[in-house]
Amino acid sequence: MGNMGDMTEPRWLTDEEQRVWRAYLHATTLLEDHLDRQLQRDAGMPHVYYGLLVQLSQAPRRRLRMTELARSAKITRSRLSHAIARLEKNGWVRREDCPSDKRGQFAQLTDEGMEVLRRNAPGHVAAVRQAMFDRLSPEQVEQLGAIMRVMAEGLEPTDAGADLPWLR
Repeated sequence: MGNMGDMTEPRWLTDEEQRVWRAYLHATTLLEDHLDRQLQRDAGMPHVYYGLLVQLSQAPRRRLRMTELARSAKITRSRLSHAIARLEKNGWVRREDCPSDKRGQFAQLTDEGMEVLRRNAPGHVAAVRQAMFDRLSPEQVEQLGAIMRVMAEGLEPTDAGADLPWLR
């Protein structure tokens, strides 16, 4: 029957891979916390909400279907619904029913939401630059971009049956 143990043995991380993995987790956790604190302090919102406003600001007519917004923001529909409710309460976003799909909704960035973005973008960009780009050489920025694209491509299957949180 053969040695089944060899077939199921996990491919453990090497010492170097373990160091890189832990450094990645440490850095990304610190970066997300840094950006969250900056945006909470300056704009009264978490980083994920800011990202939603940015997505809407770049969409045609500053609006997206909720399903598309969930997909592009990489968050579950229920988390998106909660976030949009908070942004709507602030007057930064409004929901509209989709005429072609009775169950579908659009999220649209309001003029007030656009103004919040304009006011807070410089501080946010400064926080990103200070935490990341000011610390890397141009070669490191290029390498990091290439690495992140390869990782993202491998983690986001394109087949229709993919089990991704933002499709649920």
